[in-house]
Amino acid sequence: MEQNKRVIDGPSGVESDAKKPKFEQYQLTPAERASKVIQEKDVGITQYLNDLNSNGGGFYGTIKQRYSDFLVNEIDTKGNVVHLADEGVDLGKSKRERRLEQRQKERSDLQDKTQEEVEEIKEAKRLEEEQKPKYELSEENKTKLLEFITLEELAQIEELFSTGNNMETKSQFPEKQSRGKLHQLFRESFQNKLETITSPENTFKIALAKNSSNPRRPRTQESINHVDENGVINYGLGHFKHYLHFTVYKENKETMEIASTISKFLRIPSKSIRYAGTKDRRGVTAQRFSIHKGKVARVSSLNKGLRGAVLGGFTYEDQSLSLGDLLGNEFVITIRDAKTFKNDNSEENVEDVVAKCFDSLKTKGFINYYGMQRFGTFSISTHSLGIHILQEDWKGAAELILSEQEIVSPDSVEARKIWAETSNPSLTLKKMPRRCTAEHSILSVLEREPLNSEEQYSSNSYFKAIMSIPRNLRIMYAHAYQSYVWNQVVSKRVELFGLEVQVGDLVIDNRTEKEKREAEGIKDEEDDEDFEEDVATNTFIRARALTKEDIESGKFSIYDVVLPTPGFDIKYPTNPDLEKVYVEVMAKDNLDPHSMGRKVREFSLAGSYRNIITKPEKLSYDIVKYTDPSQPLIRTDLELLRLKKEAEEKGEVDFVPKRTIEGQLEEGAEVKTAVVLRIQLGVSAYATMALREFMKADTSRLSDNLNVNL
Repeated sequence: MEQNKRVIDGPSGVESDAKKPKFEQYQLTPAERASKVIQEKDVGITQYLNDLNSNGGGFYGTIKQRYSDFLVNEIDTKGNVVHLADEGVDLGKSKRERRLEQRQKERSDLQDKTQEEVEEIKEAKRLEEEQKPKYELSEENKTKLLEFITLEELAQIEELFSTGNNMETKSQFPEKQSRGKLHQLFRESFQNKLETITSPENTFKIALAKNSSNPRRPRTQESINHVDENGVINYGLGHFKHYLHFTVYKENKETMEIASTISKFLRIPSKSIRYAGTKDRRGVTAQRFSIHKGKVARVSSLNKGLRGAVLGGFTYEDQSLSLGDLLGNEFVITIRDAKTFKNDNSEENVEDVVAKCFDSLKTKGFINYYGMQRFGTFSISTHSLGIHILQEDWKGAAELILSEQEIVSPDSVEARKIWAETSNPSLTLKKMPRRCTAEHSILSVLEREPLNSEEQYSSNSYFKAIMSIPRNLRIMYAHAYQSYVWNQVVSKRVELFGLEVQVGDLVIDNRTEKEKREAEGIKDEEDDEDFEEDVATNTFIRARALTKEDIESGKFSIYDVVLPTPGFDIKYPTNPDLEKVYVEVMAKDNLDPHSMGRKVREFSLAGSYRNIITKPEKLSYDIVKYTDPSQPLIRTDLELLRLKKEAEEKGEVDFVPKRTIEGQLEEGAEVKTAVVLRIQLGVSAYATMALREFMKADTSRLSDNLNVNL
């Protein structure tokens, strides 16, 4: 099978083989490497809905050759696709920039002048500054002041600018509200050149500000809101609210990496920064963030120092974002060098095959498998670790995490070898990179744990080591095993019954309590809303098995059918063939689907329901011909924004740039075909699984059919 190769020393957005570390695993051929990582069949991904037949009936190609080939835009809870609408607020020139400009102007004015002329110019400027009025008291402000103080007191206040003394009013102001207004009125009337304090007798003590060019820090409420010379509050965003929301556009960066950078630059706790979901690193993505008590000027100013990210679309909101506050994601994915699976029975061109595959995806949807990302990218799958966790085999889990693997992080190879040869955590820790979080956590604990008489660590030591791994990571191992079992069961479900709804299939139970009672033959004694009890209802998601009558009613389709991940708080399908799969798959790992409680609470898995088939929304695709493998074929949000801005500056207000870029064909060069797919998916669906169905191609890392350049 033909392999797609990475471009060496390509332009921005293309990963170069020349930059890869020269470890043994990178000396393997793509086919050899692919055989050493987990495959789709290893995690239960075996079936397709696409029934086209011509030696697979699909096509293959390369995704993520450039990170800009994979665009992801969040869909918020109102159904809006998040795009980068601007590059932050226009903050104007900073004080430092204005000072530098003033100095440059002064130097320019003094250029080619004699020393005497320079001194004369400086003296003239000094006199000009002295002659400037020290303050400008408008008639309007004067009238307002005289509503609070006497004319004599006002005259004494104005004398302060000549004498430099201080004074105290005879007038008293017992009401707090009046005092607040007067403090603000003094600042406004005398341009912050006076300091005012309230005495114990509720009079005002007034003096010249110690540094009128740098007045005292404004009160908290005033410092929160920025008001420009035109009275515009917070750059048009309105009054300050407790949460600043904004769009984060990023290129080839982790979501958590951007959050960490913002936290560092703003010197705020990471917990103050929230987002609805994490996005792929290898891609160009747009999503919403929120910061507690964030100030728009301060956050927007980060754009000057950020690399590979832009912050924009600022708004003030009353609520924070939380994980899960989204409906899904919109993807624009470029599949480069698309080719059909050739055999003796098919002479179809790639355009015809793509059209048929697209129609199948649009009509049928795809099997909602947990994608390969769920199971890791190394030789040992995360679900294998989950087996040891659920077996409460803490030593087995720890040793597997630290073990030597054929495909693993290159910079951890030496450390793993040391552990295999010595079992010495101190020596291993010196070579284990800190970014290997789980490994580093385990070794740090074992380094402090005692050995028993047999020079071994106790089970409790290994337990403490596992529990030192960050919670979200250690729970992920157990959840990966649930995903593995679910994939196995759904594959068997599709193999046995296809898209036909069966008696015993599960659907989410959305019936009202009254409908449930009626279905069970329970009749209400009173059917009067006035006597309805005001009690809390169970909001947990529940499922029920379909009956023959349900199926004959025609109310349910395959898109309603769900399967549970194994757990103690779910209902298994009553179809014996499917329930048998749960038991048999887990029995191989000495586990029981009907016994999912554990001593450690976080490893007691409740289980959840997942639709077995899902249909993507708003599908479309383009065919693009090109010859240069490094040529960009789609525009990012940032590129579209800047193109539109350039057009507006030229007066072309109606110009709308296209997302897809027409390929430039070089004479004599091989013409290649790219497919640009647009698709919207819900939060729990994997884009790679939709691609797998669309192409009818294996998505295992570096497989022959779908070369994923990471």
